[in-house]
Amino acid sequence: MTSEYVPAVDTGAVAELAALARIVSRQRAELDLLRESVAASAVVERAKGALMATTGCSPDAAHEALVQRAEAGDRTLLEECWLTLGALMPTTPAAAVPTGTVPAAEPLAPAVARETPGRPGTAEILGRLGKALLHVGSPQELAGTLREHLTPRIDADAVLLYRRLPGDGLELVGHAGLDATLAAQWHQVPPLQGFAPLEALKAGEPLWLEDFTEDRQSFQLIDEPPGRWLSRAWLPVSADTVLGVLRRREGAFGLADRELLRSVARLGAGRLGALGAPAEPVASDLSAAVQSVLDALPGATVLLVPLRTGAGEVEDYRIEAATPGAVDILGRTGRELVGSHILESYPSVAGESLWQGYLKALGGGEPYEGEPFVYEEIVAGVTVTATYSVRAARLGDQLLVTWLRHDTEDRQEQRLAELQRLGNLGWANWNLVTRQVNWSTQVYTILGRDPGRGAVPLDLLPDLVLPEDAHALARAVSELARTGRSFDVPFRIRTGNAVRHLRAVAEAVSASDGTVVEVHGFVQDLTAQRSAELALVDSERAILVQRGVLDAERALAARLQHALLPLPSNPVRLHGLRVEVAYLPAQAGVHVGGDWFSAIELPDETALFVIGDVAGHGVDAVATMAQLRFTAKGMVSTGSSLTGALARLNFLLLHSRDAQSTATLVLARYEPAERRLAWAQAGHPPPLLVRGGRAHRLDRPEGMLLGASANPVYESAEFQLEPGDRLLLYTDGLVERPGEDIDAGLDRLAAAALAAGPGSLDALLAAMLAGERRDDVCVLDIRVPVADEE
Repeated sequence: MTSEYVPAVDTGAVAELAALARIVSRQRAELDLLRESVAASAVVERAKGALMATTGCSPDAAHEALVQRAEAGDRTLLEECWLTLGALMPTTPAAAVPTGTVPAAEPLAPAVARETPGRPGTAEILGRLGKALLHVGSPQELAGTLREHLTPRIDADAVLLYRRLPGDGLELVGHAGLDATLAAQWHQVPPLQGFAPLEALKAGEPLWLEDFTEDRQSFQLIDEPPGRWLSRAWLPVSADTVLGVLRRREGAFGLADRELLRSVARLGAGRLGALGAPAEPVASDLSAAVQSVLDALPGATVLLVPLRTGAGEVEDYRIEAATPGAVDILGRTGRELVGSHILESYPSVAGESLWQGYLKALGGGEPYEGEPFVYEEIVAGVTVTATYSVRAARLGDQLLVTWLRHDTEDRQEQRLAELQRLGNLGWANWNLVTRQVNWSTQVYTILGRDPGRGAVPLDLLPDLVLPEDAHALARAVSELARTGRSFDVPFRIRTGNAVRHLRAVAEAVSASDGTVVEVHGFVQDLTAQRSAELALVDSERAILVQRGVLDAERALAARLQHALLPLPSNPVRLHGLRVEVAYLPAQAGVHVGGDWFSAIELPDETALFVIGDVAGHGVDAVATMAQLRFTAKGMVSTGSSLTGALARLNFLLLHSRDAQSTATLVLARYEPAERRLAWAQAGHPPPLLVRGGRAHRLDRPEGMLLGASANPVYESAEFQLEPGDRLLLYTDGLVERPGEDIDAGLDRLAAAALAAGPGSLDALLAAMLAGERRDDVCVLDIRVPVADEE
């Protein structure tokens, strides 16, 4: 919570405050004068960045190249920069720096360093690391924390921290990923020639060791067992501390990874400094005066004091004053931030661009303004995305940093427009006192009204709708204006030759005496929704009609099939044979299939058994079944042979009104005197004979299904029945299952017939038809009684 500061009222304080006001006023004037200079500087920096990105040279080399081009072309530097940005002409690449050497001025990353896909980005790592470093209490813990946060990004297998001793010796003050024995061996290192950490400290620049074969020829490497770490980087953290990152994998550190490690080194420097830093000094009178001014300012602004190493390099900043709107990653605000370090409160500053921008503003006096960036914050438990940019300006020997939140009004208006477009609605506002009317653009679009004609007063709104709907809308408008009662009214309008279905929703704003002074609401186009609703109603009606037709057809087919194919309630006797019949439709209670049977005694003292299956269901299948059933019985009864009857039935089916129909059939004639059964088939499953405790399928004589060919060949076969025999004629619905070979079904039928024994047909059907049934089933169970059954 921000505490209030009340400065002492004395002459000295007033003078200090007046001086501060003059400084701020002078700074503002300087900023105005330097505006064009800043713009020019930005052009120069962009041109340098373009050369760096295309040639890989250093910033100094890029600047020198631009100056030389300008002099050669008799142009100003600014003109040359504009030409470079327009043409982006590549220059001769800078000389490559040999692997393992410390470059005098190491090339910086291009304007946008590529992150590795699928791995955390630099900003994300720095944010998490900054929070974690607040809980670090020693260099050893620091090394472990750095390794934990660097491993997901750059595969940091080991992290080491060395501190310089008097005489250029080194001491290992922190390590992670290094076993205790190896750490003890390398705990103190004398000033060895070519020892990589010491070389990086002496040069004051990062040392990238990315080719193990060459590096071990030039440097003393921590490498036990040999080849354990194939690439490594050493980065100075301060004048006397160096950070090492060792990796088992070979290869170079990418540009984005190098930028990340530089930023991490700065964060480590800040934390190491805080671990051994003396107590913070008491704020000066100037800082107190600045704080009193910042207390009254909106936004997020902090005053920073640079913290320098013994060599004069900035390693961190201390917050001297802050506005109430300033907040850090831990949620501290305003004066709660005073005294904390910037790398702890805002670790993202360690990023290359921000850090360099701060140094530039502090060193040259030229304000720095970073590129806008997106920041997510939690407001009332909801994640809100906002756009910010950071501005830093020098104030004496200190730095005034402001986080500028970009004006979101345009974005909000854009989002509102998108919402109205996607929802096909628009807002409207009527002031009943001033008679001022405001409509959004979408309202004009929905109502089909030219914006040039202006908006319509609330009481005239009913004039725009169809006469049939005008009365209901007028009554709702009048009631709202009189009593303040809100309304939600559907209505229709005509635009061109089309009628559109709309909806108006409005509520009132009343004065203290209850008088309605303003009305706001929205108009929504529901034409698509209404069309869908009407289409759904029509579809439901069509479904009901179709369902009625199907029910009537099923009822007719069921009655027709029952009349044509009556089922006996008990087994029947035909010339000494016991015959049991079963018919099971695919849908229980609805007999609309094409399966059929016949079992009759013929005039010549023989018996005829027929079982067939017409493809399909419904009235057409029943009609075809009836035609085949009666024709087959008639032809065999009048003396036709079994094969002749099949040939004539095939001709009949080919020339029927539904020439696409097909059917399978078994015809069998039984002569009781000799107990001989002759049979022929047309594409039908073979009968099953159960005899003497064994079951086998009869070999089918040749015969193609009916309706498939104009010239089929049909043959017949015969065999003699014996007492106790059981013969099963059936349709394919008894044995076929989806995804199963027909032979498997036939084998299952043989096993079920043996298991059922001489019992009733019901036991056999129960065993075969367990579960879902997708086709009709018809079975003729023919048994030859033994002597005691006759």
